[in-house]
Amino acid sequence: MTTPSASDPAPPADLAGLLSVRDWVRWGASRFREAGLVFGHGTDNALDEAFHLVLHALHLPYDLPALYLESNLSLPERAAVHALLRRRLDSRLPAAYLIGEIEFAGHAYYVDEHVLVPRSPIAELVERGFAPWMDEPPRRVLDLCAGSGCIGIACALHFDCEVVLGEIDAGALEVCARNIRRHHVHERVRAVPGDLFAALRGQRFDLIVSNPPYVPTAEWEALAPEYQREPRLALDAGSDGMDIVARILREAPDYLDRDGLLVCEVGGSVEEFEARWPKLPVTWIEFQRGGDGVFCIRRDALNRARSTL
Repeated sequence: MTTPSASDPAPPADLAGLLSVRDWVRWGASRFREAGLVFGHGTDNALDEAFHLVLHALHLPYDLPALYLESNLSLPERAAVHALLRRRLDSRLPAAYLIGEIEFAGHAYYVDEHVLVPRSPIAELVERGFAPWMDEPPRRVLDLCAGSGCIGIACALHFDCEVVLGEIDAGALEVCARNIRRHHVHERVRAVPGDLFAALRGQRFDLIVSNPPYVPTAEWEALAPEYQREPRLALDAGSDGMDIVARILREAPDYLDRDGLLVCEVGGSVEEFEARWPKLPVTWIEFQRGGDGVFCIRRDALNRARSTL
């Protein structure tokens, strides 16, 4: 995370005419478009991205009344804003890494380069209690390939449930631990190191939810720099992107309660999923706020299909 400070160098002399908050948002958006930056980690356009970064550098809320956009900045403030906007331009790091946090399902989570930037449409499922696929909120949840832990911790914040965060990467586990502390859910949420279900023998859950790696290797190699700054381990999943999903489908029935539900995201790899398992009776979930590529399936359906997985 970048923390702008008084030691940031003054902006170049040719930017001396940039005085107000609005001036700097405009300049940042112009330079982002000029440089061909790619968005998709919390914002989807140059103007919103510049606005968030400028307001963060000034320690101001994102719902700042429009009147304050006309305020002139002090020289140290201009230096801090310029330094953060330049970092976005020069590093191609997603803004969430530069800010150090992002909102998911109504709560802010710490993120760094050890984890994907949270952006899953599963947030909407959490907010509506996984209805209509669950008649009542889950009691015991496994967030598999947890990354920052945002999905599992969001479940703990929305429901009275016990949560396990399963994650293989040590750096991501540290981020999980930090977010557990941040949201004061340590009595109900624990992070468990291990390769998928390896450390969970004998445990059962009424909900397993996962945003695993699902990007085909060739697609990963063609991703924009912003996406390649995220951990490859969390994205690249073999020739068709289904290597990790296949393991989850095969093993999940042993860790689900009798009527348990698996919710899994495959994003833009729906075609690859359906090519490998054309007859698997999954339900593709529709979202009111946008997003796709998330399916659900019950334990008994997975068991019946085991010979094809």
